[in-house]
Amino acid sequence: MKRIFLLIFTFLFLIGCTQEYQPRNIKKVTIKTIKIDSSSIRTMVVKDYKSMSYAASNGTIGFTTNNGELWHTLKIRYQDSIIPHFRSFAYNGADYFALSIGNPALLYKISNGAASLQYFEAHESVFYDALTFFEDNTHGIAVGDPTENCASILITEDRGATWHKISCENLPEFSKDEAFFAASNTNIKTIGSTVWIASGGSKARVLKSTNYGKTWEIFETPIIQGTGPQGIYSIDFYNENNGIIIGGDYSEPLQNKANKAVTADGGKTWTLVANNANPNYKSCVQYVPNTNGQEVFAVGKTGISFSNNGGITWKEVSKDAYYSIQFLDKNTAWLSGHEKVGKLDL
Repeated sequence: MKRIFLLIFTFLFLIGCTQEYQPRNIKKVTIKTIKIDSSSIRTMVVKDYKSMSYAASNGTIGFTTNNGELWHTLKIRYQDSIIPHFRSFAYNGADYFALSIGNPALLYKISNGAASLQYFEAHESVFYDALTFFEDNTHGIAVGDPTENCASILITEDRGATWHKISCENLPEFSKDEAFFAASNTNIKTIGSTVWIASGGSKARVLKSTNYGKTWEIFETPIIQGTGPQGIYSIDFYNENNGIIIGGDYSEPLQNKANKAVTADGGKTWTLVANNANPNYKSCVQYVPNTNGQEVFAVGKTGISFSNNGGITWKEVSKDAYYSIQFLDKNTAWLSGHEKVGKLDL
């Protein structure tokens, strides 16, 4: 009898393990909104259910450990007069790093409640858009608009203690007026030692390196392109092969033509999805963790949309405007927006 019971248990266990994940049919979401006055927040770091931090347009770094009921803030100024406009923010497991847009570029390390300048770059065309660390927390990377004929890419190999800019000799050549968007700190994605970066403007392409930025490839996409506000605003990968890009035309945010695409070969080729169907312009796209790449959220100033089939079809689940979304687990996410952050519990 015990043996029969064991065989039945083993059989049921194996069936459960081989069943495909059944995605949820989410029709509407409710977001707890937390006001953050006098700041535009496009980038954040989520640590646990109650803890998140953000870097804002007014040079403020904010931290909460109790769901936003109480905030600790640090205001950063360069030479007492320049207020850094932060749109890039990252964490390496020990320290935070915030990178400003515009000239001069200012990259700060925030540790134990104090900020120290780690990198400075002055150039009439300097404009950094996104910053992240690889999974090892030792290697980090930032991307910005070209100051020469290639992307501006900074890398660190010592947890952010030092940063250096990659020479254009080691990067793909950019087309005239091809650049990036500082919309949500999500036009860059890393898995293992691989990084993908998405461009826009005259071209909408994907740069890829599999060795922490030492060598690079660049791939075409069918995303709308040709003028300044058109292109890819956000990129995410569920694994090393399967990814999604989203964007559109910021100047015509209700358009939904050629603004979403997926890849199954690591970014070499891309296929349009939901073409001429919503969602329209979005500034951030994120896979929901532990859903086998099937559940996806996209957010922007036009609202929030959800897909339960890997981005093939979508439905609007909220009209709330946010710049960025970051999941902690399959049921919890934080969002950032204009003078607010949000908490989403599914």
